[in-house]
Amino acid sequence: MSADPEPNRPSPALPAPRTVAIALVVDIAFVVIFAAIGRASHGEEVVGPDGLGLAQTTWPFLVALLVGWLTMRLWRFPLSILNAGVAVWLYTVIGGLLLRAISGQGVQTAFVIVASIVLAVFLVGWRVVVSLILRRRAPLS
Repeated sequence: MSADPEPNRPSPALPAPRTVAIALVVDIAFVVIFAAIGRASHGEEVVGPDGLGLAQTTWPFLVALLVGWLTMRLWRFPLSILNAGVAVWLYTVIGGLLLRAISGQGVQTAFVIVASIVLAVFLVGWRVVVSLILRRRAPLS
């Protein structure tokens, strides 16, 4: 007797390592862009006077993003809108805000709302765009 409940069902193919790497880099880039836009919109130097301003603003969200990638094993489906995009968005927002609070950085209500919206547009949005492009390229059966 086989331990596999559906022995004739093929296992889903993992995406190419290049696809995984690009997806992770795009997620990281959007988190950095989010932090840079935030700093600039508040009249702060993007990199800061000591060169660490952007890093200080970005690190809580990057750590949370990476925890989301590892916890959800997003390398298995990096382009999925729901399983990857929404999951990594929630990890990034919730984890990033918690790490900001623990580290003494601000988590005012307005910031929570803006961070949630912008990171949703960035982390889920690019996957929606890629999905639409891939659907248009797919041959009609």
